[in-house]
Amino acid sequence: MLLLIALKMFTTGRIVFASLFIIAFVALMIYSYKKDAVNNKKHYQNSAKYVAIGIVVTIILLFLSKLLTK
Repeated sequence: MLLLIALKMFTTGRIVFASLFIIAFVALMIYSYKKDAVNNKKHYQNSAKYVAIGIVVTIILLFLSKLLTK
């Protein structure tokens, strides 16, 4: 049933365009990531620790606000 609906919705041209778009998009994302990887290592050292601390603090503040408003 779903296959019949998909065949009516997507013509051959649309499928080819979507396939080429996905391939090009993924290729450009990989190129961009590899290009920025050097700068990210230099400028964002230990940033994962700061993000993790921020998430934990936010969760603690949410629980505290819930307890204080009861």
